[in-house]
Amino acid sequence: MHHPTLCAVAVALLSALPGVQAGLYTKKSPVLQVDAKDYDRLINKSNYTSIVEFYAPWCGHCQNLKPAYEKVAKNLEGLAKVAAVNCDDDANKPLCGSMGVQGFPTLKIVRPKKGGGKPIVQDYQGQRTASAIVDAVVQHINNYVVKVEDKSLDNFLADKEKPKALLFTEKGTTSALLKSIAIDFLDVITIGQVRNKETKTVETFGIEKFPTLVLLPGGDAPHIVYDGEMKKEAMVQFLSQAGQPNPESPPKSNNKKDKENETSKASEKSKSTSTSSKASSATAGSETETATQEAPVIVETALPIPSINSPEKLIKECLTEKSHTCVLAFTSSSEDEKAKKALESLSQLAFKYAQGKRNLFPFYEVPKSNEGAANLLRALDLIGDVELVAVNARRGWWRHYDAADFGIESVESWIDAIRMSEGVKKKLPEGIVAIAVEEPTSAAPEASSEAPDATEAANSEEATPVTPEASGEAASDSPEAEPTQAADSTAEPETAHDEL
Repeated sequence: MHHPTLCAVAVALLSALPGVQAGLYTKKSPVLQVDAKDYDRLINKSNYTSIVEFYAPWCGHCQNLKPAYEKVAKNLEGLAKVAAVNCDDDANKPLCGSMGVQGFPTLKIVRPKKGGGKPIVQDYQGQRTASAIVDAVVQHINNYVVKVEDKSLDNFLADKEKPKALLFTEKGTTSALLKSIAIDFLDVITIGQVRNKETKTVETFGIEKFPTLVLLPGGDAPHIVYDGEMKKEAMVQFLSQAGQPNPESPPKSNNKKDKENETSKASEKSKSTSTSSKASSATAGSETETATQEAPVIVETALPIPSINSPEKLIKECLTEKSHTCVLAFTSSSEDEKAKKALESLSQLAFKYAQGKRNLFPFYEVPKSNEGAANLLRALDLIGDVELVAVNARRGWWRHYDAADFGIESVESWIDAIRMSEGVKKKLPEGIVAIAVEEPTSAAPEASSEAPDATEAANSEEATPVTPEASGEAASDSPEAEPTQAADSTAEPETAHDEL
């Protein structure tokens, strides 16, 4: 007989032995392999809901679960994180103990808490099939999508400067795909959903079919109707023209050795660019790595970079004591050939970095007719018809683009040097940085896109009470004391979580 007490003792004794076995999942597995060193960064501080398997390679139940769990990872790609921790590894044993792991495999759902703070952790005790696990995780994905009705449309459109997107659909519920996109662009682009019965809103945007995705870039720019596939990667690529998506997790802390490695990688990556201007995914919510080639690619669908037309907006976006890095393109006329080339290069680079899911600071065009632009250029002693400047008001430095050529390769090298903190930074003159004005408490905090400061950005999610989950999810999972369950020995249909 399989006595629970004897099982627990056996598990404890085996766990105490030196970890000599390799992990259960290979490097090619879709399951994210996490160790104790990276668990906090990849799971606890992620904006995404995660399901984490705590396992031992010698465990029969873990081996039986592996095919189903890898199917879960494929089905939830781009929607949630599917991770695994090898508790047989000595370095991971303290983590497994702190998580209350008493048997293998133990599955825990980790959901970010709206408003920040420690994530909510719950044991998964449902069936060990791919479809059951996927459904449970989907139910735990945070929803930041705004339901827009005819009566609330004006309120939704009130802030004309901030980019927005609207999905027009026949469905009353919000899909996991749209929730994940809202997480990608949390505090960057406001994502809304409109049902087809909201006739005023449908007529306002001239919508004739459902689903239809519409992007409002902000400012005076007209709205743009998306005509691609309703797949995660392609939709994110389209929306990225108006704002950079958030990284899945904070980057690793940069000690000297890490920085040298990252500098080397960045140097290699700067020589290549994305080959695809449109992407689609055969898997629900797929986010595949974009292929690269040596020659730069002109991205025809890239939008112009946002324009700052008032001194107040220039201060708000880039010149307060809390502002992170901004790249500003000062132009006398956007029709000037040199200005066109500079703005086109920045537009293509913004789109390229968005495709590669790389964290990047914002780019803005600033007409020299803007009084704030004239004052800033005067203080920096810049008089060219076109001037590219990087400014970090919070840290009090600025950098000037000195090259005569505004081609994409030259501009990208300059951008990469800023990203990697290479080269000389000049101190901003006194009086340039304004004291930040506190925003009303109802306003969501703006997301920073500056790579070196990404670790300082706590999950800036809107404060919303979290509804406790069903009590059945709270009990401790000790599957070694349970009968063995077949892990998807028969083929299951893939759950369609990319439907809108």
